[in-house]
Amino acid sequence: MGKKVLAIGEIRDGALRNVSFEVIAVGKTIAEGGEVVGVLLGENVSSFAQSLILRGAERVITIENKKLATYTSDGYSQALLEVIEREKPDGIILGHTSIGKDLAPRIASSLQSGLISDAIHVEVVGENAVFTRPIYSGKAFEKVISTGEIIFATIRPNNITPLGEEPTRVGEVVTATVNITDLRTVVQDVLRKATQGVDLSEAKVVVAGGRGVKGVEGFKPLQELADVLGGAVGASRGACDADYCDYSMQIGQTGKVVTPDLYIACGISGAIQHLAGMSNSKVIVAINKDPEANIFQVADYGIVGDLFEVVPLLTEELKRLKVEA
Repeated sequence: MGKKVLAIGEIRDGALRNVSFEVIAVGKTIAEGGEVVGVLLGENVSSFAQSLILRGAERVITIENKKLATYTSDGYSQALLEVIEREKPDGIILGHTSIGKDLAPRIASSLQSGLISDAIHVEVVGENAVFTRPIYSGKAFEKVISTGEIIFATIRPNNITPLGEEPTRVGEVVTATVNITDLRTVVQDVLRKATQGVDLSEAKVVVAGGRGVKGVEGFKPLQELADVLGGAVGASRGACDADYCDYSMQIGQTGKVVTPDLYIACGISGAIQHLAGMSNSKVIVAINKDPEANIFQVADYGIVGDLFEVVPLLTEELKRLKVEA
């Protein structure tokens, strides 16, 4: 029997994040022929509803409210709980993003529901939706099923393949109103200290630097390489601690977890805390002067050399190939 699943989309900097399409794909798997309902919270979000329908949602609910223009756990939880009460879904899926990691436990607690967090794969076995999630900093994986009335999970961005866009798909878009009250937090302004361009957590290509970049200027050749590849620049905890870059770029156990198609580690030794944040990348290339560096243990390809010599050569060669293509 088909299920009703709420797929919670996410908008950032005026654009729909790719993880919004990934939660719809997971919702379709869990629904088993039932209804996937996209949900968008914020201000002026109705224009994004059609994109969710084209990627698989049967229906989209938009919640428009000035108090939801900037994320707060109070505001978003009130709005989402009201939608859940009205819809009475069999499943709820969110992205395992900074918002999802804060919002999902709060909602689960209010519903007295279990929560499966940071899933990287889902399949239906018999009557159960089976989620795979990494444990022990990615050294092992466990398969989990929900035994409660609601299947509630967050998924790691860039791990689930979104459904293809179907230009002829149609669906209902409903704009709902909710009463947001008693906000304990009011955001007056947001000052961003983050990487520009491609979102690090959703980037298909990541070029990351460690202490081996030797300083702020050392990230410039990495940025040039990332620009050529259409990727994002990240960093190890060591580089952030040394004030070479902002902590918003940190990848690792206490930073962002990324799973790009290509990860290029430049001057990164490969501490276990850093590996926890990138070891599930599809292809890993390591550039390091030390042939014994631990990063080579997880790399698919290794280059023993000075990153300040290797990275510019890679950049120039890639530029040449792009011109010839």
